[in-house]
Amino acid sequence: MPREQHGQDASAAPADVQLNHTAVYATDRHLSAEFLATVLGLEVGSPFGPFLPVDLGNGVTLDFYEKRDEPIQSQHYAFLVPDDRFDTMIARLDAVAVAHYADPGHTEPGRINRLFGGRGAYFRDPDGHNMEIMTRPYVRP
Repeated sequence: MPREQHGQDASAAPADVQLNHTAVYATDRHLSAEFLATVLGLEVGSPFGPFLPVDLGNGVTLDFYEKRDEPIQSQHYAFLVPDDRFDTMIARLDAVAVAHYADPGHTEPGRINRLFGGRGAYFRDPDGHNMEIMTRPYVRP
């Protein structure tokens, strides 16, 4: 069905559409939100209903939501971070004994990657979400 039939403007540019927030399922929203905020050097916001937000500073919020009645399905979250803060984030992971990896499959422990002229690493959060920090965005065709 054409977009006009759904009340949408067919001429909307991709820049007009932005991610505002997403829910991150966690068995303990406080633990998971604090973990990520600590690694990234951010703060956990005030609860908003059942959500505990971490504001990423670019208008996007990760809203941690407790889900205890079924297993958490692992998701991937990638964060573009300043190059001058990357080493500090790796040190924070090391300080809490959380392994980091150069690859998304977690086969290269204790290493980083140098994709697209930057640096990157992957790590698991308390619920097994595959988190990524990178200093350069991926170059897409």
